[in-house]
Amino acid sequence: MNLRIQNIFLLGMLVSSTAVFSQIKEEKLILDRKREPEVKKIEKKKTSVEAEKNYPPEAKSANPVEYNITDVPAASDFKTSVIQGEDISPKFDADYQNNYFQIGMGNFGKILADGNISTMLENDIQVGADLHFLSTKGLPKEYDWTSKQNTGNFGLYLNSYGDKGKINVNADYGLNDYNYYGIYALKPSSDININQKTNRFKVNGYYDFYSNEILNDVRIKSSFLGDNFDAKETQAEILLNLSKHGVELPMDDVMFNADLGVNLETLRSEFSLLNENSSNFFNATISPKMTFFKGKSYLMIGSDFSFMNAKNSNRILDDQVQNNKTYWFPKAELQFAATDEFKFYAGVEGGLKLNSYATMLEENPYLVSDQELRATETKYKGYVGLRGDIDQVIKYDVSAGYGKMNDIMFFKANDLFDGAFTLNRAPYDYANTFSAVYDNGTVSEVKGSIQYFPLANLVLDGEMYFAKYDLDNYEHIYNKPLVKASLGGKYSLFDKKLHLGAKAIFGSDLTTNSFEITESGTTPNFFVSAEDKDDKVGGFADLNLSAEYKVHKNFSIFALGNNLLNTNYQTFKGYKVLGAQFLGGVKISF
Repeated sequence: MNLRIQNIFLLGMLVSSTAVFSQIKEEKLILDRKREPEVKKIEKKKTSVEAEKNYPPEAKSANPVEYNITDVPAASDFKTSVIQGEDISPKFDADYQNNYFQIGMGNFGKILADGNISTMLENDIQVGADLHFLSTKGLPKEYDWTSKQNTGNFGLYLNSYGDKGKINVNADYGLNDYNYYGIYALKPSSDININQKTNRFKVNGYYDFYSNEILNDVRIKSSFLGDNFDAKETQAEILLNLSKHGVELPMDDVMFNADLGVNLETLRSEFSLLNENSSNFFNATISPKMTFFKGKSYLMIGSDFSFMNAKNSNRILDDQVQNNKTYWFPKAELQFAATDEFKFYAGVEGGLKLNSYATMLEENPYLVSDQELRATETKYKGYVGLRGDIDQVIKYDVSAGYGKMNDIMFFKANDLFDGAFTLNRAPYDYANTFSAVYDNGTVSEVKGSIQYFPLANLVLDGEMYFAKYDLDNYEHIYNKPLVKASLGGKYSLFDKKLHLGAKAIFGSDLTTNSFEITESGTTPNFFVSAEDKDDKVGGFADLNLSAEYKVHKNFSIFALGNNLLNTNYQTFKGYKVLGAQFLGGVKISF
């Protein structure tokens, strides 16, 4: 997982995006106390709204605002795939403003605007629209060539609450227009074309039954992506959850839950550059699970059964590989709750993850538009941990794990594709792009998260993640940090009119490969390159502050400060982040 943190998102607004699932599932600190979301980045789910209190009265009648919780790359905002930043603004209550518009401006030519509007129709149907736009001129003092970037999202959504369940439907269009600006091995002219652009359209639907009697929920997801170099990718997924919960067993205070998940997923990708790779995947997974509860202690036993049909082809080499394979993955977890303060747990899990071009771009937008796609297999990952809640003041979760994986995906830097001198070199052909590579191996990890509530209007939090990979073929795993950590705090004053926030992010060095490119001494008008397989990209510390003041119930002013230590550290080799950033703006609610 790369080191980027996105740093310029507007206060009070949480943007919808596709969650990026990590190869190693990360434990999350989930709070029973309804005060603060967990430490992770939180994205506003555009199809989620707060339901009328106590309506309907069935088992799932309490429908608060829903959030997706996703992992955040730890780096300052100068990435191109998603350049809106982590939301470090404080939110201390569950109030959610459906109708608002906010705009801000700052240094580096930043222009920021977003808004949301919705209305309730008859029969408890809500419709709405969501807009987000962000632009920056980049780093003209660091690079002779352009590093500007623009991103925008526009979404429409519908929520309906019926007698038996609720339905959410949303359609979202996202545009990312940016440049492959991380050129370190050549000195091209300032007017070179290094532009890349991606368009992605998503349609998602979700139906949630209020009770857990057999039918629990159904989800449908679809995605269509294209880029500036005629890459095309379509992805679709159907998830069905069946369950029977709350069964009393003839044992002392023991309850039983039974669940069955069915997941069908397809992925098709076609590329038009270089080797012209194409991939076609179909994955079917059945996930039975049984859980026995006694108080806050439980035993969960389950497994995943997967069938994968995969076909990869290379048009230039006229090579095609097709595989049909079945998998079995263990899934179990035991928690012993000695007290609320100390809950010991241990478990094992595994599974398949399809690596799509779209999800790769969210982690690293500087990929060349020709990728070999494979599925990452976590054969097993065992873990042990301790979590608890100390007097509703401190909540913590600490765990350690060890796993065996096949086709671990990471990013390797590309050399020049064309060694000849040319005035019309392709935008991706300056040793400025990356390709996905895969290897088998093991991973050892340690992670922890903590939240501290010393006052009703103050929350402090921290996180740490350590991951060490031992690969079969590569000596190092490239562009993944050994350690990343964060410390944060949120504080509200003056009857919640003033909100203050702070976030500090830390990352260790990255190992990467890189290239030294020189003119050939034997072949005229030709470049030669030498690869360094053990280059380093330095670690960093990134400080972010935010403030918002509500002048009137319908009018607020805000200010953001990002990367205040003013270090142009790199997310990937050659890709420097913006320096100290300051942005101010206004928000109108209606």
